[in-house]
Amino acid sequence: MTNVLRKIIFLVTGNIHKFNETRLVLREFGFSTAMLNIDAVEIQADNLENIAKASAVDAVKKCNLPIITEDAGLFIDALNGFPGPYSSYVFRTIGTEGILKLMRDVKKRDATFRAVVAFCSPNHRLPRCYHGKVRGKIAKQISGTRGFGFDPIFLPNTSKSQTFAEMPTSQKNRHSHRANALRKFAEWYVTEFFGDQKTVREV
Repeated sequence: MTNVLRKIIFLVTGNIHKFNETRLVLREFGFSTAMLNIDAVEIQADNLENIAKASAVDAVKKCNLPIITEDAGLFIDALNGFPGPYSSYVFRTIGTEGILKLMRDVKKRDATFRAVVAFCSPNHRLPRCYHGKVRGKIAKQISGTRGFGFDPIFLPNTSKSQTFAEMPTSQKNRHSHRANALRKFAEWYVTEFFGDQKTVREV
């Protein structure tokens, strides 16, 4: 890849909110982000990494570009990790209201948001994965209109007074599982293709 192409990170997603969060994080490292709305396979599995890997491999076959995919899930302690890797399906079927009903009489409301970013390219057929997580609690009511998914009911421990959906994207990116995983990926990418962070900012 040329240096110009290396400065563009291709994110495979149809989710504009995920794209905007990713774009802001990767901009910290001097990268531009392009959204590729490719119909990549999304397997049903009990492991976020396996889901992200499968999507990344399939997407590279279809576009022949270096790409990243991301998969995330909300793991609620009192529900034995549910909905976990099935979070997207659960959100589409019962939504945040359904989770709050399941948690109606639960006092211990601890939960973890987890994310996996997978990088794959025509020259890197085995995806590299980067993990991020944030601990928090399930709120007792829906709060906020920003973000997406279960953001309106997740209170990160680093900001107990606001759900993710009450935060501007820039603030959420200081705390979130997705941002943590993306920064780990970006740090590796800078070292792999540019040698150090100063180099990528000056190219």
